[in-house]
Amino acid sequence: MPVVPRPVDPARQLALAVIIVGVVMVLGTIGYVVIEGWSAFDALYMTVTTVMTVGFSEVHPLSAAGRAFTIVLIISGVGTLFYVLGNVARLLLEGELRAVFGKYRIEEKMRTLTDHYIVCGYGRMGKRICKELRAKPLPFVVIEKDPEVIAALQREGIVAIEGDATLDAVLIQAGIERAKALVSVVNTDTQNLYIVLTARGLKKDLYIVARAGEEGSEQKLLRAGANRVSSPYLIGGMQVAQALIRPAVVDFLELATASEHLDLQMEEFTIASGSRFAGRAVCDCGVDGDRGLIVVAVKRSNGHMEFNPGKEARLGEGDKLIVLGQPASLKRLEDTIRS
Repeated sequence: MPVVPRPVDPARQLALAVIIVGVVMVLGTIGYVVIEGWSAFDALYMTVTTVMTVGFSEVHPLSAAGRAFTIVLIISGVGTLFYVLGNVARLLLEGELRAVFGKYRIEEKMRTLTDHYIVCGYGRMGKRICKELRAKPLPFVVIEKDPEVIAALQREGIVAIEGDATLDAVLIQAGIERAKALVSVVNTDTQNLYIVLTARGLKKDLYIVARAGEEGSEQKLLRAGANRVSSPYLIGGMQVAQALIRPAVVDFLELATASEHLDLQMEEFTIASGSRFAGRAVCDCGVDGDRGLIVVAVKRSNGHMEFNPGKEARLGEGDKLIVLGQPASLKRLEDTIRS
């Protein structure tokens, strides 16, 4: 199987050209100091004017050895200068210089991210997940193998890393030790399994969601360390069946869960450790006096789900309050719980 050469990194190419120019300047300066006995400043000045082909006269009269050295310096220095200028021109013409600095900006942004989401794979599902995260907005990082997809994402200002998410180094580069959750939606169940195993090994308490394509893969992914597994074919089949049997219910659920609808949304709010609402009733959170809110359920910290809890139901640390309501009312409730 023929080996496809990897494209040369423009950043490395530019850095190499600058280093070569620096080496020529240093060698030229040392040469004049050794051959002519000049001061370091005079030698540097002579080297710069020679390499840049400015054409000023010599700083001091040159000996025969000095003139010979100057000939060598002109040939090597001018050739190096043309090489550097050619690389810079190519980078500018091809738009690669912007990509280089854009890459550095992405890397700098990556180092500052915390409590973010890692999305492994930018196919149809990955694209939809990122759209939902951007709508919140929530911080996230995309890991994708396709360099063209990575370039397009970075042009949009999205933090994206080119690489294989099954590798420890790539997940560490994505800041997995600072991440809040990871979702793996690459093409095959085998890859998703390896990603889950790798991620769980790097961070024991990371919340992981994985995609299962084949029947029977759900249990393998759960055993590998996924907290939740989603099968698009199973969910799609159930949704189609429900649309046939209970179309009004499906319409309502789509209205409540789709980010495009702004008149009604469903959110969850966690009662954090030390919250002033821990041990207090649901009505104390402010939902009782707001007609734009409906408490759908409370998910207890032990995983038990209480549907339609009474207003006097007590909340505990780690409980999740699931509420349906208008965006403005949900925002007020969020501010109240986090205050």
